[in-house]
Amino acid sequence: MKTIIFLILILSVSMKLKSEIITKSVEYKDGETVLEGYLAYDNSSTKQRPGILIFHQWRGISDYEKMRARQLAEMGYVAFAADIYGKGIRPLGPEEAGKEAGKYYGDIKLFRERVTAGLNELMKQEFVDTKEIAAIGYCFGGSAVLELARSGADIKGAVSFHGGLKTPDPKDAGNIKCKILVQHGAMDPYVTEDDVIAFKKEMEDAKVDYVLTEYSGAVHSFTMENSGNDPSKGAAYNKNADLRSWEAMKMFFGEIFYKKE
Repeated sequence: MKTIIFLILILSVSMKLKSEIITKSVEYKDGETVLEGYLAYDNSSTKQRPGILIFHQWRGISDYEKMRARQLAEMGYVAFAADIYGKGIRPLGPEEAGKEAGKYYGDIKLFRERVTAGLNELMKQEFVDTKEIAAIGYCFGGSAVLELARSGADIKGAVSFHGGLKTPDPKDAGNIKCKILVQHGAMDPYVTEDDVIAFKKEMEDAKVDYVLTEYSGAVHSFTMENSGNDPSKGAAYNKNADLRSWEAMKMFFGEIFYKKE
């Protein structure tokens, strides 16, 4: 009996040693445009699992999105940080980033095509359960998540972290098939109270199942430590809002995945 228990323990330890988070760059296309995303998953199982699509802030895919992808992989998801801008297009400063992001805010059709390309690439990944997909996004990526939902994408959930809420045609909310979680800084100067009110009306008119949470004292970019610690600048890290919004996302995922309506 002791021998059997010992062998089971050895096997268990061996399996844990073999388990690791696999990460790699993934090239894919939207039409003729070459894109480069970032994939992360735990190799300890060959079973299909929910996939999480991540949309980047206005400077393109960075170490931040890669870190979030690894966190999600450690939680048991297949995470894919999609590239909206194109391979090698990574704005360096605010002016350049604003100009690049503006291309998509000004062309909603292109914006939705690019986020859909990311979704399609995630769904091609070997271990992804294509019926269990959610998307998250930060700042510019938060807007991207909502546009993916407004496009009518067949996903389970969309989570926006300090993202923009405006859209050219609010009636497009009638296309939304998923549940929505918006994580918003209560003091965000870039997303006005009028924007919040208009978004709530848009969701209510379309009878979307949504949650909008406002975090006290938080401004724009509240989940990103590299945004500094001075709220008076309009963008700053807020530890409480960061931790609470991440926990809220995890609860949201627990609600939407493998749950019967």
